[in-house]
Amino acid sequence: MKADIIIVGCGVAGLYCALNLPRDKRITVVTKNEAKKSDSFLAQGGICVLRDEGDYDAFYEDTMRAGHYENDPESVDIMIRSSQEVIGDLVSFGVRFEKNGESFNYTREGAHSRPRILFHEDETGKEITSHLLQVALSRENITLIENFTMVDLICRENVCYGIIGQDVQGELVSITADYTVLATGGVGGLFKHSTNYRHLTGDALAVALKHGIRLEHIDYIQIHPTTLYTKKNGREFLISESVRGEGAILLNSKGERFVNELLPRDVVANAIFEEMKREGSEHVWLSMMPIDRQEILAHFPHIYEHCLKEGYDVTREPIPIVPSQHYFMGGIEVDHSGRTSMDRLYAAGETACNGVHGRNRLASNSLLESLVFAKRSAQDIAGGYLAAECPEVTVNKEDYEGYQEKYKQWVLTAIEKERKSHE
Repeated sequence: MKADIIIVGCGVAGLYCALNLPRDKRITVVTKNEAKKSDSFLAQGGICVLRDEGDYDAFYEDTMRAGHYENDPESVDIMIRSSQEVIGDLVSFGVRFEKNGESFNYTREGAHSRPRILFHEDETGKEITSHLLQVALSRENITLIENFTMVDLICRENVCYGIIGQDVQGELVSITADYTVLATGGVGGLFKHSTNYRHLTGDALAVALKHGIRLEHIDYIQIHPTTLYTKKNGREFLISESVRGEGAILLNSKGERFVNELLPRDVVANAIFEEMKREGSEHVWLSMMPIDRQEILAHFPHIYEHCLKEGYDVTREPIPIVPSQHYFMGGIEVDHSGRTSMDRLYAAGETACNGVHGRNRLASNSLLESLVFAKRSAQDIAGGYLAAECPEVTVNKEDYEGYQEKYKQWVLTAIEKERKSHE
């Protein structure tokens, strides 16, 4: 197969990148599972935006403080300055953010000094991603291939010419391209407890390790403080940080508060772990009862319905919660235009590390960061577009036998090695 540009992943980063590329380019987007099974669809809370110039200093400081000042200052500036333009694009694609009349309605989450988060009920990610997907599917120059797993890059002398993937029938297929964008999401599938889809196992990191592409801070893995405690297997159900932003409180087994719920995520998660250790318990409690019942039903209908199915009425009783792996702040090292250390290869979204988040991500910066830098990647590709002379590709099936488990182990080993180097 041949494309002008191949994008691996169809969350917000992959889709928005595709939509910002020239319409005269043939774009192929591949995804490991169904198109609607990306973590972007799962994002509940919302997306940050610079409300006005008077909010810039506070937004910048909130992001830097949450990241323990290990953030890249220029990346943070770019993200904040680009936020209003991105929101304008999303609205033009049909995204429906909550409004009071003609004005946006803003909510607040932990570590934010003021409300600056736009939302759609408690499934903002689904609202944004579904509209991006709808628009992408309407474009004649964009082809989407589902159930197609990248197993390798096609590269020669540190230049990328596309990917090798496994299709739904298990056959290996090469797709050559002038440019390749990796937007494969996070690493939650590597962990026992995670809010991520299980098929997200760091494929882009594995091929980067294989070909010596530079990685950055791959041990920076965020734990979300509040996921619904259950003994069932599978992906943990996230209880949005917006719940605490609107007034929900954390309680121990005695019904006592033990932490400021609006501190950064890592601080709150550590406080929960300490309280569980002190009590010898498997979870703590989250009470949404300080929030008005009508506000819960209007702002958090899906959280309400899911908890009700699990036997908890959040308007009447606390729910058991436990921290779980949630987000990957490290990844493939990229510059401010999404370029990796390999020519003609870009990365965007959770699989890339441009330094915005530092050691810990500020709530609701994930969708914004992914969109801002995905668009910059698209603009950089379009601005300097040069066709490539792609090499002949020979694919040997034997070379990729058992690749899935091997790749998972590579990534886990690399993460552990990086973690130990920081001890």
